[in-house]
Amino acid sequence: MKDEYGIVLDFLHSGHSVDRRATPIAQVIGDANFNLLEVELKDGHTIKPLESVYIGTEKRDIVKSIKKKLIYNDLTGNAQNEIEDALNIIIDQKQSRFIEFFNKSGPLTTRQHQLELLPGIGKKHMWEILDERKKGPFTSFEDIKTRVKLLPNPKKSVVKRIIEELEGDAKWYLFTTPPKGYGEDEY
Repeated sequence: MKDEYGIVLDFLHSGHSVDRRATPIAQVIGDANFNLLEVELKDGHTIKPLESVYIGTEKRDIVKSIKKKLIYNDLTGNAQNEIEDALNIIIDQKQSRFIEFFNKSGPLTTRQHQLELLPGIGKKHMWEILDERKKGPFTSFEDIKTRVKLLPNPKKSVVKRIIEELEGDAKWYLFTTPPKGYGEDEY
């Protein structure tokens, strides 16, 4: 599943030190499917971390091509440091998608619920969330925090979960796709 836009995590003006040609590249995270990508920029263009850039299939203004799909460990240190801020931007822009998860998530097995996969949410909080959503759907992260007492920050829980999935340590994937096709040129 491809992304139309991405958030820049890191910009390497001359590319990687091991590259034969010095071409400007950026590491980005897709804003819909959280694909980690390395993109080559058109000549003369620079971008800053946390800037949104079009990476879709139509005519691109800044991005020349998508070089490859990455896994989390391929990201530069700077990119790994920016990922949490980038995810906060994405979640703020697409908050309804994540609130819908709290409103519609279901059981994974007879013993585990999707909500329990979010860091900081155990059985007790899961049951409180399920009880509250029976009364009416949640409308925002603030609404969740208000209605479910002592719940850790639900937005932070989503960010942490997405990072866990990107790191490839997850048994279940709620928001991303499992890392496959690592290093493929075709995205």
